[in-house]
Amino acid sequence: MQERELFEYAVIRWVPRVEREEFLNVGVILFCKKRNFLHVLYEVKEDRLKALFPECELEEVKCHLDAFARIAAADTSAGSIAQLDAAGRFRWLTAQRSTVIQASKVHPGLCTDPMEMLERLFGQMVG
Repeated sequence: MQERELFEYAVIRWVPRVEREEFLNVGVILFCKKRNFLHVLYEVKEDRLKALFPECELEEVKCHLDAFARIAAADTSAGSIAQLDAAGRFRWLTAQRSTVIQASKVHPGLCTDPMEMLERLFGQMVG
């Protein structure tokens, strides 16, 4: 039987009007230190975004989310933040900010397969 490992995750939110605190869940980031696992899953549901916020710039949203995924993956083209260790990248990505892409509070859990857990959380939180 596989041992369950501690993981942390946050929901990635698109916040088109920061001052109104309205948001739409668009992704999940999951970090498991023991497995050296850090990964982002996201999906831009264009019809949902446009229905709620017709003036949104879809390409801008996609660009920001792609940057999150590239930083998580330690892609060297993503700049100096992507060169941090996995824990540093996770903490930077989940730091509180008041921009159009934000992360929820970080939540802990236990799992045997971080990717499977990420996919399950993504289905529940982003759907």
